[in-house]
Amino acid sequence: MKIAIKILIIFNFVVFIPFSLTAQNSKWKKIDTGVHIGEFVSLQKSITGDSKITIIKIDPHIYSFKLLCADELKHSNLTAKEWCRRYNLLGAINAGMFQMDYKSNVGFMKNYKYMNNPVINPRYFSVAAFNPIDTTHAFFHIYDIDESNMKNIINNYNTVIQNLRLIKRPALNRWSQQNKMWSEAALGQDKNGNVLFIFSSSPYSMHDLNNNLINLPIKIICAQHLEGGPEASLYFSHNNVIIEKVGSYETDFNENNDNTKFWQIPNVIGFSKTDKN
Repeated sequence: MKIAIKILIIFNFVVFIPFSLTAQNSKWKKIDTGVHIGEFVSLQKSITGDSKITIIKIDPHIYSFKLLCADELKHSNLTAKEWCRRYNLLGAINAGMFQMDYKSNVGFMKNYKYMNNPVINPRYFSVAAFNPIDTTHAFFHIYDIDESNMKNIINNYNTVIQNLRLIKRPALNRWSQQNKMWSEAALGQDKNGNVLFIFSSSPYSMHDLNNNLINLPIKIICAQHLEGGPEASLYFSHNNVIIEKVGSYETDFNENNDNTKFWQIPNVIGFSKTDKN
């Protein structure tokens, strides 16, 4: 879901999740040290689909996070699966909504010396920051910039991504109810500082999705919107576990649950295992 007309660019895709989790009260399934996967049934049933929310929980003390941008890397947009395979990522998710140039984030976005979008969006109050400039700052933190100074965040981190806020610390739903709903890719953080890649193929209003997340046993404390509709993407492959999730439903654009194929996207947040000393 971007601010422009969508272009229907579709690639071959097969959904493969070779494990099962009983939903709402399921425990996390450990995939590796510092990586757990949960699949939870939403407390509120969606109008279509299975009403399940898939979450990858990642310890940022064990794994490194990367912002990969097609513009910076000088190649065409890729699917989430292609991003992972080309850059040896364990998992990847949308980095945010993009503008009509099909490369620039709607909110501020920088990655070290590369500036994807230098403009701070006054309506976007959530900022994900990682790759700190020094060890006095957290490896990964989602800030509320009505509580924290944006310029300080930019000065303290090499990677900064500004997006629409879903949940404000400490677990406050910041969306009023609306009729519009969509499949959702979101980025969150829990009370223990773990990073959450969140995906719901079934559509919800963001008000309802936030309430579902807050009431699930995942200890979520904050979250930001990354992408909605058919462009929403989540891919993960590690230790014989593969997750391929794509969105479909979006009010006034694609009001069905029929999409089963990854779309190309310009920017992703990915992670890989690293030794942080």
